[in-house]
Amino acid sequence: MKFVTVDKDGTRTYLPRRKRSKASAVSETLLSVATVAAFWLGIWFLLALRTGTDLLLPGPGTVLRRLFRLAGERVFWQATGQTLLRILIGYVAGVLSGTILAALTAWSRHAAALLSPLGRMVKATPVASFIILALVWIPANNIPSFIVFLMVTPIVWDALRTALENTDPALLEMARAYRFGRVRTVLNVYLPAALPAYLSSMLTALALGWKAGIAAEVLCLPKISIGRRLYESKIYLETPDLFAWTALVILLSVLMEALIRLLIRRCTGDRPASGKSETAADTAPSEGGEGQ
Repeated sequence: MKFVTVDKDGTRTYLPRRKRSKASAVSETLLSVATVAAFWLGIWFLLALRTGTDLLLPGPGTVLRRLFRLAGERVFWQATGQTLLRILIGYVAGVLSGTILAALTAWSRHAAALLSPLGRMVKATPVASFIILALVWIPANNIPSFIVFLMVTPIVWDALRTALENTDPALLEMARAYRFGRVRTVLNVYLPAALPAYLSSMLTALALGWKAGIAAEVLCLPKISIGRRLYESKIYLETPDLFAWTALVILLSVLMEALIRLLIRRCTGDRPASGKSETAADTAPSEGGEGQ
């Protein structure tokens, strides 16, 4: 796109539009984030100042100092690593199972009739009920992974199945006309059509799975976990510790989401979601080529 200037004699001059550098875009984003963070930290500081006691509401400075002190302890890193591992195992297993179930139920009526009630039951059951039931059957150290798996699977399953079922019929007709075959149809028609919804569901599932995993740790109390540290902080009225561990949970959640977004961009080449029709059309031979 170009800007046009008109001189007095009617001569038109085309000026190229200046593009924002990536560095300036990043700096603007960081400035915006810093402004929002400063606003809410200020609100927190004023509320803590009004409360006047760390037992009820410690200030940001107190929590930050306590977080740094905890970071100097070995148990801090052990608990963080164990919690991350449990949640990551459940998340990956949930994404894989959701993908398989979505493909089965989207392309098989019998599988949909058999498995759909199971998905609805999992979505309707409270997380706490699953945790309590799991305490009867599963060792405490494995329950968080199991709960994350249960929370992630239906989200990915529903989103991907809906996207597969709503694939553009015109593209499917074109694939049949050019005799793509099943594998080629999946790769060049179904996959580009379902990819945006699939990736979005992965991010949504990560946020929900992370919260469910921490809640499971608080209830089942694995020996080395962030959830156990949260519970003990509450029991012993160590409010600054409670806030410090909570801040760590939020930070880890944000970092994990950023990492997943980065992996998605690397895997997809940062392609726009609207490119699905072009992908399918590009793979089809031209009519002139068919005639030859």
